[in-house]
Amino acid sequence: MSIRSSVRKALSGAAALAVAAEVLLAPPAVGAPRADPLPPRPASSVDTKLLHRPGTHVRARQGAPALPEDVSALSWLVADVRTGDVLAAHNAHRLLPPASTIKTLFALTALPRLRGTGTHTVTEAELEDVGEGSSLVGIDAGRTYRVADLWRGVFLSSGNDAVHVLAEMNGGWEKTAAQMQDKARALGALDTRVVSPDGYDADDQVSSAYDLAVFGRTGLANPSFAEYAATPDAQFPGATHDDGSPTWTYGIENTNRLVTGEDGVGRYPGIIGVKNGYTSEAGHTLISAARRGGRTLLVTVMNPQHGGGFAVYEEARALLDWGFAATGHLDPVGSLQPALPSKTALAGAAPAPSRAPQPSTRTAYAWPAAFLVTTCLTGAILLRIRRNA
Repeated sequence: MSIRSSVRKALSGAAALAVAAEVLLAPPAVGAPRADPLPPRPASSVDTKLLHRPGTHVRARQGAPALPEDVSALSWLVADVRTGDVLAAHNAHRLLPPASTIKTLFALTALPRLRGTGTHTVTEAELEDVGEGSSLVGIDAGRTYRVADLWRGVFLSSGNDAVHVLAEMNGGWEKTAAQMQDKARALGALDTRVVSPDGYDADDQVSSAYDLAVFGRTGLANPSFAEYAATPDAQFPGATHDDGSPTWTYGIENTNRLVTGEDGVGRYPGIIGVKNGYTSEAGHTLISAARRGGRTLLVTVMNPQHGGGFAVYEEARALLDWGFAATGHLDPVGSLQPALPSKTALAGAAPAPSRAPQPSTRTAYAWPAAFLVTTCLTGAILLRIRRNA
């Protein structure tokens, strides 16, 4: 690999990890489960009904720039990653096929179970149902691969072969689809119907610009997800030793042109991922996030109607530019976070059962601090013992 590509990968990885840290360091909500990679999300007081209405929605204050006029996508959304505020949207909940952007939900589901430290020997059965015409990273049956390489095949090459292998490792194709469906529901992404975990066209498989934004934002809170999504290029094993290490490699590049700056599409300043997709039924789809001036924005664009195959990137670019330019001049039109219960619902609710007092935010942070101090003291004592031995 060239020095230039190594530097690009290092810088992109650092940017992705910085964004993940920004989201992860938000104060935890009391009683939130710790198993989920998404940090606990405070409920939103923003009215969620507006985004369910068709059309374009934006609440601009004085001084806000006009929305770009040349966005032809059937559905799109702009959101603030840190707060979850939706800044503007068009047909946010319209049901459309997502193509490979659904791989973000696949990663949210399987990545916590299949971390990149192991290896796996691929079988013929794991590859036999890969759809005709699928995007592939080039996995061969009988070879042993590092799991991290398989994930790079998913994120960079959008390899359906890599998805099939990882899904089988995760318990099977149908089980993984069911887990993805459960994950979407848990995140409040209620538009999504999962049939094919790799995004291959399938009857009744749909998502929405809103749901894809939820998946992208959730993924950026997971450092591993964020790093894979930000990687512009890598070396993939052409053949491997028994331990999964490559005997030779070939280069693969991220298919998201806003990340690589390839094919005449300029790399977007501050880009940090996330995932693009295309099928003949879905058209071009994209989840993309960028950081500028201490703020991180995310856009989703589904099926532009004009401008050719790269229009999805230029429309995402225009929406990102607009979002950054409109900072401080907008009121949210929705939220990617769950809604607070209404006062009416609260008034009619049955009294909650008694429960033990919940820890304060300070208490919630106290246990990791205590653990860190204890670990450091223990290490110091062991080091002193070793030196005195």
